[in-house]
Amino acid sequence: MRSFTSFVIKEFHHIFRDRKTLIVLFGIPVVQILIFGYVITNNFKDIGIAVMDQSNDIHSKGIQSKVFSSGYFIYKGAIRSEKEIESKFQRGDIRAVLVFPSKFTSDIEGSGSSEIQIITDASDPNLANTVVNYLSGIVRQYQVQKLGNGLQKSMMVVETRMLFNESLKGAYMFVPGTMALILLLICALLTSISVAREKELGTMEVLLVSPLRPAQIILGKVMPYVGLGFINAIVILLMGTLVFQLPISGSLILLMAELLLYIVLSLSLGIFISTMAPNQQVAMFISLFALMLPAVLLSGFIYPIENMPLVLQWLSYIIPPRWFIIIVKDIMLKGNGLEYIWDETLILTGMTVIFIIASIRKFKIRLEG
Repeated sequence: MRSFTSFVIKEFHHIFRDRKTLIVLFGIPVVQILIFGYVITNNFKDIGIAVMDQSNDIHSKGIQSKVFSSGYFIYKGAIRSEKEIESKFQRGDIRAVLVFPSKFTSDIEGSGSSEIQIITDASDPNLANTVVNYLSGIVRQYQVQKLGNGLQKSMMVVETRMLFNESLKGAYMFVPGTMALILLLICALLTSISVAREKELGTMEVLLVSPLRPAQIILGKVMPYVGLGFINAIVILLMGTLVFQLPISGSLILLMAELLLYIVLSLSLGIFISTMAPNQQVAMFISLFALMLPAVLLSGFIYPIENMPLVLQWLSYIIPPRWFIIIVKDIMLKGNGLEYIWDETLILTGMTVIFIIASIRKFKIRLEG
């Protein structure tokens, strides 16, 4: 027991002596959470559009007022002729043009209908489709409020309600995903490099012939990073709640327990990688590049899993961030308890046990060899 305690203390001293490790552990996650939270977002705002108003009457001005007071669009000036539209798009000054025909109000009051043309720059089809949907929604809203009785006596109004994220903030999706990605990569990277370094320096052979058992060596390597990783997770969580206003609707104790489980899983994955990697470069390559792409693409972090081909959906089952993101969203946004996330928790626990057992067996094989 004394040898094991000394081994753990030695690992702590080694971590705190290495400034590069501390920067990776605490500096990079803070930078990444800010970048992902602020830059990579699906929030829709400040889209520049121009107006071609050939009627210049009360209803065309009313619709324009509603469009530019919505907070989604910025007025980029008036267009006098159709010839100006293409040149505006070519320069990239605007994303859309709102065109009102002549006699707009008189047509509405006379025949009960008139057309509004929305012209968009479809070089970015997703953005163009979103712009059309938002503008159409604002026009319909104005129609219901101002012209409902005059246009259609039997108008059907669709009322929508967004649960758990009423303002549709992108941070509610990206911060949990970023947390899962950062903890996985950082924890796996540090532990894999730690063991690989022992191999390169030749000190691993000393550990293998020491009184310490393989399980104790693995536990001793993991324990310091469990505490530091947990502190890291707390920092990320505080930034999510204080900077991006993410709520914690569920149990804080349950959230902490799930964070601890995910950290241990990430560390055990790093140990398993280190048992296969012959040096630090290979360990770093596997931890960063081999884990990053699957974690980003197959976890549901950015792309919905339901939209993926069936083969990739099956492959996503072995990606730990997929299950952790579900857990974090359920606890923080929906306020769910363990009865709703027990299956995801069981999957993460099973993965942790598998990686730990595989790592211990690898160490035993090396010791016997």
